[in-house]
Amino acid sequence: MSNLLSNYQHYFIGGALLVSSGVAAYSTYKLLSLQKSIDANKEATDYESEKVLSEYLVFHYGAPHEVLRYSYGPKDALDFPKRVADECLRVLSTLDKYKIPSRALDIGCAVGRTSFELTKGFKDVIGIDYSHAFVEACNIMKANGSIEYSIQEEWRLMTPCTAVVDSNIDRSKVTFQQGDACNLPLDLGQFGCVVAANLICRLHTPVDFLNRLSSLVAPGGILLITSPYTFSPEYTPKKHMLGGFKDKYGNPVWASETLLKVLGVNFEQIENKEMPFFIRETAHKNQWTVACVTIWKRKE
Repeated sequence: MSNLLSNYQHYFIGGALLVSSGVAAYSTYKLLSLQKSIDANKEATDYESEKVLSEYLVFHYGAPHEVLRYSYGPKDALDFPKRVADECLRVLSTLDKYKIPSRALDIGCAVGRTSFELTKGFKDVIGIDYSHAFVEACNIMKANGSIEYSIQEEWRLMTPCTAVVDSNIDRSKVTFQQGDACNLPLDLGQFGCVVAANLICRLHTPVDFLNRLSSLVAPGGILLITSPYTFSPEYTPKKHMLGGFKDKYGNPVWASETLLKVLGVNFEQIENKEMPFFIRETAHKNQWTVACVTIWKRKE
């Protein structure tokens, strides 16, 4: 009987150890799987990653057949960074250019297409971005006029591409630097044009950025802001969001109204419209988005 009990205890303890080991192994597996998922999600939104850098290079410089390989699709959404610069130059043509500095500031310049295009109307252009990888790519393109990169087709299948700056553009007019849009250097001076394309919904304290703009845009100068208003606590704490929620009284807070409230003191809104843009991720997965575009003139 004692031997039977001893054997039973042995099997019971052994079984318990096996179960415990199995639970531990399963827990470890789940933890590793979760970490891989977190790492994958981080890479998808990490503006220092090679993946995101490549997506922005093709977004800024990709030929139509590289960005949208199909005969159908939203072709009017291509070349968004160039179209942003074109909007600035169009409005500039209606102003007395001699009354404002021939300087432009592209905040959140990403990989620089808008900055380069702005040299067609301004003698001096500064592009600032928070991402070191983006700024490094900008400086390579300024120096060489091009940069090599690869676009993703399916998972690890890649196609080599080359981003090229228009040969008619004087690249020496552009300076790129890394910086925080919510804590910009105090010695930047004033500009005839400031651009913030798809930036404000990715800032940690966007109101700080908006409050700085009146000192950056010279009287009579223009400000162009584009945003799809895709606010997320991943980038902006809820208490700092410009819109997309209800206040304590249950009233909806819209970003467009917040912009009017904050900027209206020093700026006159002269245009409000929408512009689509298209971001290629893989051969078959893409983003089609519509940004709200507001154009402002600094009060004199």
